[in-house]
Amino acid sequence: MGSSAGSWRGLEDSDREETDSEPPAPPLDGQSAQWKNAVGFWILGLCNNFSYVVMLSAAHDILKQEQASGNQSHVEPGPTPMPHNSSSRFDCNSISTAAVLLADILPTLVIKLLAPLGLHLLPYSPRVLVSGVCSAGSFILVAFSHSVGLSLCGVVLASISSGLGEVTFLSLTAFYPSAVISWWSSGTGGAGLLGSLSYLGLTQAGLSPQHTLLSMLGIPVLLLASYFLLLTSPEPQDPGGEDEAETAARQPLIGTETPGSKPGSSWDLSLQERWTVFKGLLRYIIPLVLVYFAEYFINQGLFELLFFRNTSLSHAQQYRWYQMLYQAGVFISRSSLHCCRIRLTWVLTLLQCLNLVFLLADVCLNFLPSIYLIFIIVLYEGFLGGAAYVNTFHNIALETSDKHREFAMEAACISDTLGISMSGVLALPLHDFLCHLP
Repeated sequence: MGSSAGSWRGLEDSDREETDSEPPAPPLDGQSAQWKNAVGFWILGLCNNFSYVVMLSAAHDILKQEQASGNQSHVEPGPTPMPHNSSSRFDCNSISTAAVLLADILPTLVIKLLAPLGLHLLPYSPRVLVSGVCSAGSFILVAFSHSVGLSLCGVVLASISSGLGEVTFLSLTAFYPSAVISWWSSGTGGAGLLGSLSYLGLTQAGLSPQHTLLSMLGIPVLLLASYFLLLTSPEPQDPGGEDEAETAARQPLIGTETPGSKPGSSWDLSLQERWTVFKGLLRYIIPLVLVYFAEYFINQGLFELLFFRNTSLSHAQQYRWYQMLYQAGVFISRSSLHCCRIRLTWVLTLLQCLNLVFLLADVCLNFLPSIYLIFIIVLYEGFLGGAAYVNTFHNIALETSDKHREFAMEAACISDTLGISMSGVLALPLHDFLCHLP
């Protein structure tokens, strides 16, 4: 196989079983291919989630600025003052940040719900191209937006790019050693840190939000270059990059192995097979849904209500610190698979739900004396969420048969998006209820 990934992934369905007819290119050295794939998936994870993270910040500022001051074509650098309910002890914004979250997550939810039904009919290369174009379009549209509606269209494009990319790249890991899942997860964690830091840093340095967003157009270009130029074409069942213990651990507990089955052949599964595999995945999907429900209910429903007046940090600065510490925890834990592997992911779910109950109790009763205690809890919250994500998909890769692995990865990626969407819907009325309390 050659080093360019585009050729084999662009094959039509009728050609998938006849790839041997193509003249083989000189094989890459095993170690070199392993590192190219590792770096390639890390960059893909970074680039795929980058626009999602940036839009969640940039579009929020734009919408609030327009809400506060009417028809303005752009936002000045730095945070803008938000209208709030001064009679409430929470110093509430007029609308919950969960509203922005829903605009950035619902298109992704639709894509992930529909993906297992027919996305496999479209080859990988066109999917990646669409994802890259939507990412670039989101930056351009929000940068030149003069209205709320146009800004939301840019947010939707970012959501489509991220959702389609995650479904595509997670299912693509079925063709590679399971080690690439760790690199992909680490890249998505890095997107949270680098995305928020780059937008904040560039605007604080004096660059206008419009020019900041336009400067990020290199991200979708990097995504396409990583896919088409960096990833290698994997050999079927290539175990490169796996140690003996991990290879031995590959037991098809989800789905049944059939003679001659190959990774990536799930495009021809019957509906009955798909349903059987999906039922087997529920023991991983349900805990991950609950983990993401709990952490995003905290992030978008409670962060802005965890307000400390006895500190030098303003309300806006406190919120940004919460988000930054959360992203730091996610990045560290999503990069930790080589150090710590967790099979019982429901334990992470239980701990995250306890975090939610504890912080909700503090919002209602106000018993924590210092914001630094919240900082520690938020960092810990990010650890749990990132660990649940990377270990869930790693376990699915190990316990799914070769034939079903591609479909299983596609189907399971609905988990985080479904949990996030549920949390956004419930956080809105909670925000309104608490902020109307005296």
